[in-house]
Amino acid sequence: MELGLWFSDALDWADALVTRTAARLGRLRPLHLDAYRSYGTPHRFYLKGRLLADRGLTPQTEADSPWRNFQAMYRRFNSREIAGARILVTMPGGLDTYVTTDKGGYFTLALDPPELPAARDYLWHPVPVQLSQLPYRFRGLHGAVRATAQVLIPPTTAEFGVISDLDDTVIVTRATHLLRMLRTVLFRNAHSHEPLAGVAAFYQALQRGQSGRPDNPFFYVSSSPWNLYDVLEDFLRLRGIPLGPMLLRDSLLRAPALRPGEVASSNDSLHHGHKLREIKQLLDTYPDLPFILLGDSGQHDADIYAEVARQYPGRILVIYIRDVGVPARTALVTPVADALRAEGGVELVVVPDFKAAAAHAANLGLITAEGLTQVEKASQDQA
Repeated sequence: MELGLWFSDALDWADALVTRTAARLGRLRPLHLDAYRSYGTPHRFYLKGRLLADRGLTPQTEADSPWRNFQAMYRRFNSREIAGARILVTMPGGLDTYVTTDKGGYFTLALDPPELPAARDYLWHPVPVQLSQLPYRFRGLHGAVRATAQVLIPPTTAEFGVISDLDDTVIVTRATHLLRMLRTVLFRNAHSHEPLAGVAAFYQALQRGQSGRPDNPFFYVSSSPWNLYDVLEDFLRLRGIPLGPMLLRDSLLRAPALRPGEVASSNDSLHHGHKLREIKQLLDTYPDLPFILLGDSGQHDADIYAEVARQYPGRILVIYIRDVGVPARTALVTPVADALRAEGGVELVVVPDFKAAAAHAANLGLITAEGLTQVEKASQDQA
């Protein structure tokens, strides 16, 4: 782990040096401000974004070749982050707050809004952000440095929330096979990535619940890096999968920084620690909202979700783990499910597909019979 941290620090230092040199030589592209979808309550907003030199990305299309997709992916990861910049956040009610970007160009903020206006769209509240001041070494740079963060606030009519993994739960990435995963991630885009059969219909049914209104919020917790945010966001939109905050990773090598007062767990691996802490913050943010957890058997979702269920008794309605078809992985999930069952706690269900998950959810009264029918039809059409 220490070697990984040292290597991560070395990469950060080298990347910052290249960025400063490019800025002095006038070879940086115009600046670009990313504002990620986030979440909150009427009394607490969480915001996250990133300031970097524009990567020269063009809109993704169905006609893009694998080579064009690879070039775009290279630009996403070969980013030039702007550290030490002041970002102005204008909260509802006109409160101006400033935050400074870290060495990765990220800014993270938790704020108490003085006044919450009516939502302009389902669940979402817009928060304007803009560049206020650059460090001296970056003066003279310019560009479209305004953005709008969309903050999700679940309505009081929400029946439950849904926390879902992305890789091999929503989008086919073949994470259990390294070479296949790299080929999938590097040479595809939002249009050419494949969704899991029936996932859009099932998630839409969960979003509507029994009420028929799209009030149930979705949150996506993944170990994918923030560099892939635009691909994943566009993918969800194109496939009709409910949009929600995506809680991704800052670094592929570094464990997530601890929040004030937080103590590292002994099993705080890069994957496990990131997912566990993000899910716990969601449950702490919405103490009156029960949750459904969805993941797959390809990584350690079952272990993470079981730990969440034990730490938050009565808060998890059900856990669905999609079987990725690797017997050795499935064998690791079975004892986790058995242990939860023996404790009289949450039911952890291993499902071959979302049609089976939908049938189980309908029996629990989480989705309607109409929702189940739509999932069955969608699964058949995609087969």
